Amino acid sequence: MSSITLLGTGNMARTIGTRAVAAGDTVEVMGRDRSRAEQLATVLGGGASVGTWGAVPAGDIVITALLHDGVAPVVVEYADALADKIIVDISNPFNASFDALAHGEETSIAQKVAEVAPAGARVIKAFNTIFRNVLEKGRPDVFIAGDDQQAKTEVSGFVAGLGLRPLDVGGLTMAHWLEGMGLVTVGLANNGVGHWDFALGADEVSAA
Repeated sequence: MSSITLLGTGNMARTIGTRAVAAGDTVEVMGRDRSRAEQLATVLGGGASVGTWGAVPAGDIVITALLHDGVAPVVVEYADALADKIIVDISNPFNASFDALAHGEETSIAQKVAEVAPAGARVIKAFNTIFRNVLEKGRPDVFIAGDDQQAKTEVSGFVAGLGLRPLDVGGLTMAHWLEGMGLVTVGLANNGVGHWDFALGADEVSAA
């Protein structure tokens, strides 16, 4: 079992939190609006607790369930409260027309977080290629990028505990390409696939 803190009270926080509670994980919710955090904790049940925004998170794994432009600023705001934590960025920095990445350069929100994170914090990119409805109902592959192998092992254990398959794609520089994959899923949903009930994954084919 894992111990997680959700920074944010939106749909992805609810979805990941629901799966985590069902898996028997310890879940804490933190939100700027404490009443919304309390409401989410009540919805999650399973002993989910509410933390004070800006305080040291109770979870060893801190999931930033926030819009992309708010992730790095929140990590700066929390500062040393996130020391020695595993920070999992799940965001997608899409532009307004959903046809390019907002930052327009070969970086990622996770890399920007790593630049401002306190000493000892380890940053992981995960969950960003999965639509919320698929995460709610399905068993998609979860691609994981990060530079710290122990952190990836812990996040992989958390993901596996949710009944999902973690797949390590490499170092944190790969987070840029995971964000691109997130963009591809939107393009497929709007065009070739034509709906949102799918996820990108990896099929293993045995040699004949």
